[in-house]
Amino acid sequence: MERLVARYELESPLPLADAAAVIAGEQSSGTFMRLPGETDALLARSGARVESVIERSASDRPALPCVTEGIRYQRGEIVISWPLANMGPSLTNVLATVAGNLFELAEVSALRLLDITFPPAFARACPGPAFGVEGTLALAGLTSGPMIGTIVKPSVGLSPDETAALADQLIAGGIDFIKDDELQANGSHCPLAERVEKVMTVVNRHAERTGRKAMYAFNITGEIDEMKRNADLVAKAGGTCLMVSLHAIGLAGMAAIRRHAALPLHGHRNGWGLYQRSPDIGIAYPAWQKFWRLAGADHLHVNGIANKFSESDASVIASARAVGEPLFAAPLPAFKAMPVFSSGQTAVQMEPTYRALASTGFIYCAGGGIMGHPGGVAGGVASLRQAADAAIAGIPVDRHAASHPELAQALELFKAKRR
Repeated sequence: MERLVARYELESPLPLADAAAVIAGEQSSGTFMRLPGETDALLARSGARVESVIERSASDRPALPCVTEGIRYQRGEIVISWPLANMGPSLTNVLATVAGNLFELAEVSALRLLDITFPPAFARACPGPAFGVEGTLALAGLTSGPMIGTIVKPSVGLSPDETAALADQLIAGGIDFIKDDELQANGSHCPLAERVEKVMTVVNRHAERTGRKAMYAFNITGEIDEMKRNADLVAKAGGTCLMVSLHAIGLAGMAAIRRHAALPLHGHRNGWGLYQRSPDIGIAYPAWQKFWRLAGADHLHVNGIANKFSESDASVIASARAVGEPLFAAPLPAFKAMPVFSSGQTAVQMEPTYRALASTGFIYCAGGGIMGHPGGVAGGVASLRQAADAAIAGIPVDRHAASHPELAQALELFKAKRR
């Protein structure tokens, strides 16, 4: 029998094995007491199973408010499994199973979903990424990465003409990838249909000139039918990427647009801090990103090294590596996605990013790192490419900068700003 397996960090005033049993019952066949219909045969067939319990530490006070009081709050890792027959290969129902009411249990004073292992049935039932790294690079006319990208700023307020003018400047400067800000959707000041028309006129004109089409990710976040219409609009105009806000559209919305649209899906994780910020409750990225890859995300945001947010560099790199790890063993599809680095990125962080990831298969989005360069957009883009070239070749970035003025300018400016 195929089983779904989830690993958690748990804290409880109960012995961890007892608390794990409560969770297993709540998230499968049980409730707060044994009922007549919950027979031994039903439990054997449909009950969740506690696979392991490892206690690691203890405290004299709970990490989170806890209805069940105790003297000692044990903390450690537990592994629980469920028969696939309980929910079938359904992402939405898996989420309800592994990240549902268990967070609210009175016996729990901290709980975090660390990882999840999907059985092979999900490889057959879920769409997965249609393009991933290789398909994305091919659409952008590249043979290897990293893709140098940026975000349209100001976030909102630009008209379609102003957005197109900025895209014109960026593409002329050599950019590979541009994305709408997650706050820029279909507002009256910049309607999506007009934005697509104006921007794609610029993109297509440059593509005719250079033979390579810059990728623009249009934010089509909305209701499912609306997203389908907007995806068709982008495709008809010659667009090569769609962006969605993952938490806003949900797993069902993501899978629906993946099955409808024949374009890469750029998954923005805005709202992620709700799951990540506290060490005592939520969902860890290695578990979270698997759901979205199965649903069809080609690109997934992972923050960036030395970012403007609260996430540590170690967490950022672990997230980026997780996105590229196979979900299933061959001959099943690996469902790999492309990590997207952003948030305060400049030429300074390129080398440690590449070194930590040990791959060029990523999108590197810089806003101020491009726009704020003394040489303008072209200088900013060139500095990032030069930093990537140095990293890939194993040349110290400062030495490479000695013969590459755009990189030298970027290092001088952005290193000073980081002090």
